[in-house]
Amino acid sequence: MNDNDYMRRVMELAERGRGKTSPNPMVGTVIVKDGKVIGEGYHQEYGKKHAEISAIDSASESVEGATLYCNLEPCTNDIPNKKTPPCSERIIKEKITRVVIASLDPNPYINGRGIKKLQENKIRVDMGIMAEESRILNQKYFTFMRTGRPFIHLKIAQSLDGRIATSMGHSKWITNETALKKVHELRAEYDALLVGTNTVIQDNPSLTVRYVRGKNPYRIILDDQLVIPEKAVVLTDELRTKTIIFTSVAPKNPRAQQLSREGIKVIHLKSGQTKYLAIDEVMFRLGEMNISSVLVEGGGETFTSFLKANLFEKITFFISPMIIGTGIQSIGQLGISSLAQAYRLEHVKIDIIDSQAMVEGYRDYQSIIT
Repeated sequence: MNDNDYMRRVMELAERGRGKTSPNPMVGTVIVKDGKVIGEGYHQEYGKKHAEISAIDSASESVEGATLYCNLEPCTNDIPNKKTPPCSERIIKEKITRVVIASLDPNPYINGRGIKKLQENKIRVDMGIMAEESRILNQKYFTFMRTGRPFIHLKIAQSLDGRIATSMGHSKWITNETALKKVHELRAEYDALLVGTNTVIQDNPSLTVRYVRGKNPYRIILDDQLVIPEKAVVLTDELRTKTIIFTSVAPKNPRAQQLSREGIKVIHLKSGQTKYLAIDEVMFRLGEMNISSVLVEGGGETFTSFLKANLFEKITFFISPMIIGTGIQSIGQLGISSLAQAYRLEHVKIDIIDSQAMVEGYRDYQSIIT
């Protein structure tokens, strides 16, 4: 086996932490000595051992003189309020002699410091093996660290003719249970789900993970005038303390105060240039709350507002083989008058789920991998 083989194994291990490590990245580690793997580990959950520590602790023999493979630069002790001991210090202490890393950690408190610390202690560091794969694996983390706002993924379930509901607002279910399971797998990967008030009024969704095992994300509601129904599931179920409402209604408004007393977080923002809330300000505030990824689930006005603001990294369409005709369109007016202005997705993938198509792509793939 060579460096690439070991790094592929690192990526497999890191993947096991999907949906559990945020706001930390997914990280895997393999330790090799005399051509034999003697230790493996991965970051299992936020607040638990980092991958490097886990691999060292699991080693079948002394790691002195070994090579450590890791998809992300080992951390240092420079991070404020750090929950775990620095991995670089442990690597030095254990006298590992070579470290192979896929990519730098974009966290400004680490970025290059971990490598420098290792090199200062005469440890050989090799960089860049499977760097693109490493950044794609942790695309949410990289975007959050680079921009200070969450990674934004638009998820749209629609008919062949681009409708998300009939003219009467009926939308359950445009896609079938197999597609719904895939959607719930996505939900389990994200820190938060986001919808507009119309979606809550029309569908009364629970916005939870049910078809698969996984943690329930925060539920973000854009409600400019605070008209969300009192009996909405997101306000009344046992997870209501994970509901966050953004509104332009003043904090002293009786409804806002009542919701706050019931455990719902109500955040006041000024309205944007239109009648809707400023999406960029919503995302900035979520970033301040350490929410590093958001799955936007509707409705049409909400999707349109994100597109008009040019605020999304990834978009996924679940397209059902049905034709609705007049109805609620998935995306509204974007002010595009020529094809040169149209969004053209990059790094597009198309899968068939039962009889439905899943089309996904990036707004700017190069910004994700560089």
